[in-house]
Amino acid sequence: MMDGLGSDHTPGRRRGAAAAGKTARVRMSAAQRREQLIATARQLFAERGFDATSIEEVAARAKVSKPVVYEHFGGKEGLYAVVVDREVRNLLDRITTALTAGHPRELLEQAALTLLTYIEEENSGFRVLVRESPLMSSTGNFSSVMNDVAHQVEHILGAEFSSRGYDPKLAELYAQALVGMVALTGRWWLEVRRPGKETVAAHLVNLAWNGLSHLEPKPGLITMRRR
Repeated sequence: MMDGLGSDHTPGRRRGAAAAGKTARVRMSAAQRREQLIATARQLFAERGFDATSIEEVAARAKVSKPVVYEHFGGKEGLYAVVVDREVRNLLDRITTALTAGHPRELLEQAALTLLTYIEEENSGFRVLVRESPLMSSTGNFSSVMNDVAHQVEHILGAEFSSRGYDPKLAELYAQALVGMVALTGRWWLEVRRPGKETVAAHLVNLAWNGLSHLEPKPGLITMRRR
């Protein structure tokens, strides 16, 4: 008698409905699929680099066919370019937003902390940037990103040098030196993760600001003291 309440309660119908629901849940829009492929490729490029990553691996990990990847990006180079461009914009936006202080020492602290925070929070993205880029790419690698950052720092240092009577033409040299020091230390810290990022930033600023002859034995960050 209970069966008369509706044929939808039969075991076969229930299994069919469950299967249909499962299929509906995993179906993605084109935009969602694109984001999934970018995230998947980002992880693979971080783990293996450009050359060792294949479209087959991206498709397999994303559980799609190879033509789906080609449809969205045209090939591995196109996919890589999108991944790198996003990381470049992410890092530059973070640094540009962080450089708000008026004092040069605080600006250096902010730049160092921002880069270390990016490494901490986006280590896969950072690994993509610091790996060798494919030959067809002349921009979008870690070196070009740091050059962009150095140009921003150069303008800040140039104004500071002029106000103090120093040759503003030397601002480019000092900007490259400062950014290079922070960037290379960041690559090292990516692997060791000790000491903490605030301590690393404090010692970077200690060296850059005070010099070897006037190092503070226990440096701290001005920006942290004011919190």
